[in-house]
Amino acid sequence: MNFFQQEVDSAVDALLWQQVILYPTDAVWSLGCDAEAPRAVELLYKLKGREVGEPSIVLVADMAMLERYAAIIPPELAAAVAAQTRPTTYLLPATRAVAPALVGPDGTVGLRVTQDAFCHRVLRRLGHGLVAASANKAGEFAPVIYSEIDPAIVRGADHVARWRRDDLVRVPPARVVRVGADGALEVVRG
Repeated sequence: MNFFQQEVDSAVDALLWQQVILYPTDAVWSLGCDAEAPRAVELLYKLKGREVGEPSIVLVADMAMLERYAAIIPPELAAAVAAQTRPTTYLLPATRAVAPALVGPDGTVGLRVTQDAFCHRVLRRLGHGLVAASANKAGEFAPVIYSEIDPAIVRGADHVARWRRDDLVRVPPARVVRVGADGALEVVRG
């Protein structure tokens, strides 16, 4: 078995045990867990020092998986996702499938169709959403490369991916787009 597949399998095994993983995404290094496991989300928030009510985003593999977590999907969203050139998180009304702590006070959840090969493969094998909370303590900067991660975060994660640890490529932060009640897309962070 190759290194990439071993890394995917190890991450998924930890997620199935409802553990917190540390892994690279298409934007920053993140702490992750099963998006449908409230206990795992609670452990992730404790490690991050994040308060309940400060939701994190959920990565999904494709539009079909996004539909599991979004109560309303405007018709133009699929085209917007297909045309995106950088990681983009969409704020959409949440369904009950997502862990409650991931839902904002306004009833929305942040969903991003990942373009990262590692995340995509993990999501396909896991079969549902993956939390992506930047791998930093609340209020600190989000680590883009592995060496920027606080050693306490590394020690606190149940599983630490070895994939892309040496990658020094810096990408701009993910864009955030709110989907309005009328289906209009509004850029919140560009």
